[in-house]
Amino acid sequence: MRLIQITDCHLHADPEARSRVGFPLRQLQAVIEHARRQRPDILLVTGDVSEDETPLSYRHAVEAFSSLECPWFWLPGNHDLPQCMAEQREILDDIDLGDWRLLVLDTQVSGQPHGELGQAQLQTLAERLEEDDKPTLLAMHHPPVEVGSVWMDAIGLQDREALWQTLAAYGQVRAILFGHIHQAFASRHSLQEGEVAVYGCPSTTDQFLAGSPEFAIDEASRPGYRVIDLKGKTLTTWVERVNL
Repeated sequence: MRLIQITDCHLHADPEARSRVGFPLRQLQAVIEHARRQRPDILLVTGDVSEDETPLSYRHAVEAFSSLECPWFWLPGNHDLPQCMAEQREILDDIDLGDWRLLVLDTQVSGQPHGELGQAQLQTLAERLEEDDKPTLLAMHHPPVEVGSVWMDAIGLQDREALWQTLAAYGQVRAILFGHIHQAFASRHSLQEGEVAVYGCPSTTDQFLAGSPEFAIDEASRPGYRVIDLKGKTLTTWVERVNL
């Protein structure tokens, strides 16, 4: 099973709209074409699909994602309108990956850049993990750990400690995939039942400068995506960058 993660497309209704240093729709299309070579079984989009929150921006996204010709799933980021997304494509919270399971979490706090899961969603997560002990991936938009940038850590997942407390009893959770940070990231979080791998993903548009205390664009970096291979109980992952 090969899963491709893309994130933070920040599309506009205008297909020729610019970002800070590029053209979001053109860059997304280039990433999709590059990802096609990987022969993915599933595409996962981890939020901030739109920049201007317009129905047309989501239609551009649906057309691009569907061109990959594999099943695809998405979740909202802090820039998104979930209702507008759902009108285009259902937002699922439990995805069968064969030997693995993918649980999707909504970290959006309406009108705010930071994320939060909330006690009700954490309780539901625990109940879902009680149901099945097969290897599990979690997907969300906001990072559940600090990533080493003061400004970004301030707008990460605010109740991350509550998440880790919830996961402490469930050793089947092997990895968490997230977006939001516009850069590659890999870490591990130790729990009583074992380690959980934590992976961030480059944006399909502008990249943020890793380790910067203040907001900064990494103009030397390129758009990219993450490849996740699931074979038996083994997860292998890497990041691909795309020349424009």
